[in-house]
Amino acid sequence: MEEIDIQKRRVKVENLKRGQSDWQTFDQLLIATGAIPIRPKVPGLDSRGMFELTTMQSGLEVRRAVDEAQPKKLVIIGGGYIGLEMAENLVRRGLEVSLVEKMAQVMNTLDADMAAPLADTLVAAGVQLYLEESLIGFEVVRGTIRGVTTDKRTLPADFVLIGLGVRPNSDLAAQAGIPVGETGGIKMDNRMQTEIAGIWAAGNCAESFHLVSQRPFSLALGTVANKQGRVAGINIAGGQATFPGVVGTAMVKVFDWEVARTGLQEKELQQLGFSYVSAKIESQTRARYYPGTGRITVKILAEKGSGRLLGGQIVGVEGAAKRIDVLATALHAGLTVEEMINLDLGYSPPFSPVWDPVLIAARQAVGLV
Repeated sequence: MEEIDIQKRRVKVENLKRGQSDWQTFDQLLIATGAIPIRPKVPGLDSRGMFELTTMQSGLEVRRAVDEAQPKKLVIIGGGYIGLEMAENLVRRGLEVSLVEKMAQVMNTLDADMAAPLADTLVAAGVQLYLEESLIGFEVVRGTIRGVTTDKRTLPADFVLIGLGVRPNSDLAAQAGIPVGETGGIKMDNRMQTEIAGIWAAGNCAESFHLVSQRPFSLALGTVANKQGRVAGINIAGGQATFPGVVGTAMVKVFDWEVARTGLQEKELQQLGFSYVSAKIESQTRARYYPGTGRITVKILAEKGSGRLLGGQIVGVEGAAKRIDVLATALHAGLTVEEMINLDLGYSPPFSPVWDPVLIAARQAVGLV
């Protein structure tokens, strides 16, 4: 799709076989153009050995390039989900990996105290970690990447991976006059309809609504995109469905650590003016006496006074991350930390202590609110 004409209710599309473009009329239009990578505004991004990871195809291209070129030195720009996952996998492939992140921590969607163990793990695994360093440019020799320059140093590189995240691919909609929100995503109601009747939006190109902050929110996750697409499809077909919003649940694996988060983090609560308490506990993923038990840290954020759950983060070994679903469900239900204590969660020594770590954290938060 190349252009949308909302006045004449038509779209301009390219026939890839013929290499020609023509106009097609529509009664209903669903815009699902996804997201596009955030690219640093520096020269050299089109050099050989430069990769961006946003699609399955781009991941296959990186694997093929590693197999064929057998690079030795890799620099990753960005310490988010993609950057950390790629650091792990390429260390396992035997590459010398450096990771550059302009913030003071990796995984900026976590509070700093919860992200600290991840940085330690990366360094212990052999990753050269450069925090609070900004990308300035690239060293390119005859069209091929040879180095990465930050505001503090130059790192030699055979390959560079850009993992700075994505933004909603809403430009086509905006150019057509379809309203775009403050997050950069297409604005729509809870039925996925935009402000133009008969034009719908779903997925990473569209805004969502954060149930905790009660504000528009952009979250590029396949889980959210699938749910929004389902709602849009039902309504386009004449049914009735709504999508209430999200709580920002996400998880990732970094070497031996499982990492998960949901709701709001401390800096977001501070920006929004919430009065809140923070409870953090360390426990075990299984009964202490059971073989294979390991460390889990759970952090809960709750509203001061009311005790309403506002967010949570979990870092631990195998069996830790999926516990975030308890917190996500509690956020959707609007539970307080005191109400959470009596949740009838499953117990068996291979899976949990008698008091699940999530409930231990809730108990501690109750004493603070």
